[in-house]
Amino acid sequence: MNIKNVLLGIAIFLLTLFVGIYGINTLYGKEPMYDNYCKNILSSSTCIEEGGKWVNYSSNTEEVEPRYAKPIQAGIENGYCEIYYDKCNKEFNIAQEKYRVKVFFIALPLGIIIIALGAIFFGLESVGAGLMAGGVGIIIYGVSGYWQYTKDWIRFLISLAGLIIVIWLSYYANRKWGNKK
Repeated sequence: MNIKNVLLGIAIFLLTLFVGIYGINTLYGKEPMYDNYCKNILSSSTCIEEGGKWVNYSSNTEEVEPRYAKPIQAGIENGYCEIYYDKCNKEFNIAQEKYRVKVFFIALPLGIIIIALGAIFFGLESVGAGLMAGGVGIIIYGVSGYWQYTKDWIRFLISLAGLIIVIWLSYYANRKWGNKK
C-alpha cells in the first residue's frame, strides 16, 4: 500500500463529497431556515400581541432552554415567546421535510452511481476507492436528513436494496478487475 495512493484516495473522497453536496444544494437551493418561518420575538409585549405566552427564564422549570432562545442582550427581556409550535414551527417542519425528501431522492441514486463508477470503471485503486467513499458519503448525506421522516419498513427496504446493490457491485467489480490481474 502506497501512502500517496491513500492520500489521493482521501482527496478524491472529500472532493467527490463536496461536489455532490454542493451540486445538490445548487440544484435544490439551500435548506429552509428556521428564522425564515419563525420570527424572533424578543419582548413580552410583542409576544402577547402576536397571541403567544411570554416565559421568563427565571421562572422556566426546564433545565435546558429552548433552541430558539437567544443570549441576553442589553434592552432585551430575559425569556422567550411560546408561540412557535402552533404558528410557524409546523410550516417550517413541512418545508424541511419536503426539502429533505428531494435531497434524498437525488442523493441516493447519485451516490449509487458514483459507487458504481468507482467500482466498475476505475482500475486505479486510489481513484476507485476515493469515488466509492465519496458515493457512500453522498448517500449518508441524503439519507440522514430524510431518515427521521420515514417509517421502519421503508428504512428496512431502502437498507436492503442498498445492501443488495453494493454486494452485487462488489462481485461484479471483483470479477472484472480480478480477471485482468
